Amino acid sequence: MAGNSSAIVAGLTTAALLTVGVLGYQASANARVAPHAARTDTARSAALRADRGKDSPTALPRDSGQGARVVYALGTDRVWLVENDGKVRHAFVVSPSTVDPEPGTYRVTSRSKTVTGSDGIPVEHVVRFASDDGTAIGFSAAIDGSAPELDPKIPTGGIRETRADGEAMWKFATIGRKVVVVR
Repeated sequence: MAGNSSAIVAGLTTAALLTVGVLGYQASANARVAPHAARTDTARSAALRADRGKDSPTALPRDSGQGARVVYALGTDRVWLVENDGKVRHAFVVSPSTVDPEPGTYRVTSRSKTVTGSDGIPVEHVVRFASDDGTAIGFSAAIDGSAPELDPKIPTGGIRETRADGEAMWKFATIGRKVVVVR
């Protein structure tokens, strides 16, 4: 019986250490992605998922369309993945690019599993929906978890997400999916 108890304790200890390690990795990945402390942080991202108040700055914008869609709010650098019934599947904060799309309704036009971003960083889950004067605009996640170092003189269209948020976007935003950009 003593050998059995030792195995159980060892198993529980291993599971606890693995859980702590995974949570630590997730926290460090989110911290690396947040270049603008005023724009992104883990607490605000978590609040986005929990907040459903109509007057809250994290609530889905009122004039953001109907049906299944991606909503991108330029003023708050927030994204919502919205189901057909209007329920938010996933919401998160992003790091903007130097070129913003104009407010309006777009469609996902192309996707790439992995490419090199315009900043030279390998990115994954690229979902493109607009362009401005030859600059492709879309969502992506840096494979190394970094956020772009923006130079306002260089036009870039990569709206950077965390890898977890990029995975959610990739699954949701297939070719033709509506993307609504609001102020």
